[in-house]
Amino acid sequence: MKTIVVYKSKTGYTKRYAQWIAEELNCDIKENPSLSDIMVYDTIIFGGGMYAGGMNGAKLITKNLDKLSGKKLVLFAVGSNPGKDKDIIPFWNRLIPAEQQKSIGHFYLRGGFDFNKLGTADKILMNMLKMHLQKIENPDEDTLGLLAAYDNPVDFTDKDNIKELIDYVRSV
Repeated sequence: MKTIVVYKSKTGYTKRYAQWIAEELNCDIKENPSLSDIMVYDTIIFGGGMYAGGMNGAKLITKNLDKLSGKKLVLFAVGSNPGKDKDIIPFWNRLIPAEQQKSIGHFYLRGGFDFNKLGTADKILMNMLKMHLQKIENPDEDTLGLLAAYDNPVDFTDKDNIKELIDYVRSV
């Protein structure tokens, strides 16, 4: 069974997880591959950051599901939010058709947030979000945490977070 971990990372959190997964599975790893790069593999594990309700780079997989038929697909999304079902379930429902969620492994891995690592466009979007969050009258703990992270970067990456994904890959 030939396996590859592919990923797209803007700030390094997804890259860190991709490296840990590839090390644990002793498999190939590649950033920003083409479709032809991954077609030679039986199992394709794709990781990307969560941005504005989508997943960075996921179109490589989601737009080519027909061509990837017969391959074992696993997706992992990395984000700074705590990963509560109310946020993660709708995210996966937007990304993967319901009938394919049963056959495509999908995992959320908590990453981090470092405003200074963002590109200009992402900084503009995140500043707009910050202004919106600051207007909330009774912000919850998650909102307060995100606002604090603008000034003090947070990193929730932990190698233990990949355990469920690794177990899943080994079982299919």
